[in-house]
Amino acid sequence: MPGEPLAPGLQRTCPASSRYRLLPPALVLLAGSLAGGIQPAGLLAGSLFVAWVFGVRPRLADGPWRAGVLLASLALAAHLLPGFTPLWLAEPRQLSPDAPPYGVRLSWDKLLLGATLLGWWWTETAARPHSPAWPVRALALALATLLGVPALALATGLVAWQPKWPAELPVWLAVNLGVTVLAEELLFRGLLQDALVRRLGTARGIILGAALFGLAHAPVSPLFALLAGAAGLGYGGVMQLSGRLGSAVLLHGAVNLLHFLLLSYPLRLN
Repeated sequence: MPGEPLAPGLQRTCPASSRYRLLPPALVLLAGSLAGGIQPAGLLAGSLFVAWVFGVRPRLADGPWRAGVLLASLALAAHLLPGFTPLWLAEPRQLSPDAPPYGVRLSWDKLLLGATLLGWWWTETAARPHSPAWPVRALALALATLLGVPALALATGLVAWQPKWPAELPVWLAVNLGVTVLAEELLFRGLLQDALVRRLGTARGIILGAALFGLAHAPVSPLFALLAGAAGLGYGGVMQLSGRLGSAVLLHGAVNLLHFLLLSYPLRLN
């Protein structure tokens, strides 16, 4: 794939961006504590994560620092750290006749992950030059991903055609795009792919990043992991071609929205 091995996104919008990098995670920790969703153990773990991301960065080599961020991020995303209690925003119910009940909940640990990496990415890309962009190619790949991933899911039987317009749509959209998608793209495209592309080259960096993205979804099912890996190729390619992480975030959110509105959700029971 053409292009320099650099994929910055969310370019500088304020010369003093680094002054506000701690604001997103600080607001999450404060709101979660006040709401009772973050207990003392979670506050300690979250504060240590924020300290590692921002405080250790200037004092440690890039590889060990990213490895530490990756391990801690996966623990937060998988809800493995104590002290975090999710906030249910919509009680579980069956959205599709062939799928298990599904409810919408706000996971404070994953929200903290996204907020922290957002502050880091904002600072990380502020001083970089704009990368070359191929908007037409990025748009073509985005369209292929948007149509191809749901089609592949249908073809494999992972989901079925189940169009719907659930009442939970607004709250689901806010949580999915603002928490799940943002955190995953910052982690796998911002933290991982950005480094892999610089070290391995564009094609190998995108492929390896997508493979790791798929592997992270393996606990759901091997088939779902393969599908996530295929989607990751599209998200990573669009980020590289557009030069913006935000493009991958929007594409990922659009794919998830099509899944929610048109297909079995979350997945078929069998």
